[in-house]
Amino acid sequence: MNDNHNLSIVKFFYLTELNISRVHDDYIEEFLLNTKTYLQNNILLHINYKSLEKMTHNFTRDDTRINCAKINEIYFFGEVKYSKSLQNYFPFAKIDE
Repeated sequence: MNDNHNLSIVKFFYLTELNISRVHDDYIEEFLLNTKTYLQNNILLHINYKSLEKMTHNFTRDDTRINCAKINEIYFFGEVKYSKSLQNYFPFAKIDE
């Protein structure tokens, strides 16, 4: 039985910048999953590219797509592979290194 469905979604109404560049992947998942966290629009995100790629299942995971669409700027750490799927996953984001 999965107990996650009984937990409340954490809502961050005033969050404008999120630096999860040097955290365990579990924390990245916690913030990006729309079933665990609600983010407002226009978030500045600092994150490790490889961790993001893994947590989003190479930019195909629907459960993280909702919060990722709310990001308006991303600063990546580590080597970045720019692709159409990355840009589609973050449709409103300015992507920086």
